[in-house]
Amino acid sequence: MAMDQHEIERLIREALPDARIEVRDLAGDGDHYAATVISEAFRGKTRVAQHKIVYDALKGRMGGELHALALQTVAPDA
Repeated sequence: MAMDQHEIERLIREALPDARIEVRDLAGDGDHYAATVISEAFRGKTRVAQHKIVYDALKGRMGGELHALALQTVAPDA
């Protein structure tokens, strides 16, 4: 079962209320997405730690309902 891009954004926003989020469906199939997430919560964290925050926000749906997510994370410019 595919996952809607609005659901991806909603889940990330629940975990990171301050985030600017852009989610794009890469293949039009509801299984392959790219997301850019900008949040103060990422400041000072490694890229791996930043991605873990986002994957945790997806509550286990990665690899199931959500097949692939190309992720770009960054803290906002100071």
